[in-house]
Amino acid sequence: MNKVLGILGCGWLGLPLAEMFLAQDFTVRGTTTSMDKMGLMANKGIVPFNIRLDEEHIDGDILGFLKGLDYLIINVPPGLRRSQKKGDYVQKMRLLLKAIRQAEVPKIIFVGSTSVYGDGHIGPVTEATTPIPTSEAGKQLLQCESLFKQLSRAKVTIVRFAGLIGPDRHPIQQLSGRTQLKDGHAPVNLIHLTDCLGILGLIIRGEHWQLTLNAVYPHHPTKEAYYTAQAQERNLPPPQYAPNEVGGHKTVGTMQPLLLNRYDFQMPIER
Repeated sequence: MNKVLGILGCGWLGLPLAEMFLAQDFTVRGTTTSMDKMGLMANKGIVPFNIRLDEEHIDGDILGFLKGLDYLIINVPPGLRRSQKKGDYVQKMRLLLKAIRQAEVPKIIFVGSTSVYGDGHIGPVTEATTPIPTSEAGKQLLQCESLFKQLSRAKVTIVRFAGLIGPDRHPIQQLSGRTQLKDGHAPVNLIHLTDCLGILGLIIRGEHWQLTLNAVYPHHPTKEAYYTAQAQERNLPPPQYAPNEVGGHKTVGTMQPLLLNRYDFQMPIER
């Protein structure tokens, strides 16, 4: 009998993730906040659910989505930006956790971010590094990680993705032609969508649970070198960085053998 996998959040990452697991003969349920997307998901073979997480309640059949799952991947970013009003992502996750307990979901991946480490670290950063988040999103993500780790009847793995790049998503589109940018000598900490899918698939297929994992491409060119090359590759005006900077920056890596020994990155960030 096919394993049943649920993906909470079928967006830029979640939709191709669902397609990957469908190709591997999983039964896949997926959620979206858009009624317009329900038909698209159904046509791909995904069992669609229209679900919206709110701070006071969950709109939609959340228990119908969760009941009977073998695996759940939570891919709902905080959506907190400095220009936006502060939202309570933690409260949304508390409501979700209540439903997860009721549905008795056995195995969960919580998709987080390396933003939990903040901007204060200098040099190598691994899972052994104490997170000191500086952004509102990082602070709330770290609180949510703690909540999920406290689940007593489920096995949980936390995946902290570095900056996401891939189709129609690359920082060079915003950086091209800008001048006097800071931190040109800082290392980039990025990961391509292809490798996000590969790592999440490896966790599920290999049953790698009770882990906290930094998922980041293992090579870290400087921002100036990397974004200049990316601009040239796309025939865009390169960004210009301010000279004579001082200070240090973090380079995110992992101590987990899951990445060091058992995963081969498929998409170099240099491409």
